Amino acid sequence: MIPLSGTNINGNIAVEKQPSLSYKMRLEKERIERTVDGAEAVKQMIYKTLMTDRYKFEIYDWNYGVELDDLTGKPKEFVKAELPRRIEDALIADDRVNEVTDFEFTDIDKTALAVKFTVKTIFGDIEAEKEVSI
Repeated sequence: MIPLSGTNINGNIAVEKQPSLSYKMRLEKERIERTVDGAEAVKQMIYKTLMTDRYKFEIYDWNYGVELDDLTGKPKEFVKAELPRRIEDALIADDRVNEVTDFEFTDIDKTALAVKFTVKTIFGDIEAEKEVSI
């Protein structure tokens, strides 16, 4: 028999929102010091998601990370057209993210491209950026 805890009188499952509490990473010291919540936790999620290659690490499920490896060697115009979709696909998997907009590209050199964008979250807008090798 399946336990009925978490259901209401009508038999519907009550969904309880969990806090976005996360451990705070200190990248310059490579250690975890405390916890963060809200917009700061979402900023950290954006950073971690965009630094993780999707499908590459068994510890993460297939919805986590971003697909960038196959863009290497492609024309810059193709990468500029494809990158917004891939970044949005990676970040929208988190229910705190509503939309990813305002993509701006800067050519770094022949083999690299920088992209800045706005992540619209339940905590407000967050500016983010990512450098991509092509």
